[in-house]
Amino acid sequence: MTKSRIHEVTWHLSPDREPDAEPITRQMVCVVCEEDAGPDASSEPYEDGEDGVLAAQSWVFGHTARHPCHHTYRELIVRPWRAVMT
Repeated sequence: MTKSRIHEVTWHLSPDREPDAEPITRQMVCVVCEEDAGPDASSEPYEDGEDGVLAAQSWVFGHTARHPCHHTYRELIVRPWRAVMT
């Protein structure tokens, strides 16, 4: 039998900012009708940053224009994280 020594290590968790990290994306969902998908690309995740925020807001305003009683939305943010031993 092989013996091995197991020791306690400390891990650090932080947003993944490595060059090969997945992009941060955001997606808006209408809470009233749960619309977030469809052929009109209304549900496409938008990359984080000013352009992504503006695209997400634009979808909300367009949806509200088509559905004047829909005033509540949910933002889904996907942010990659990285765990490393310290």
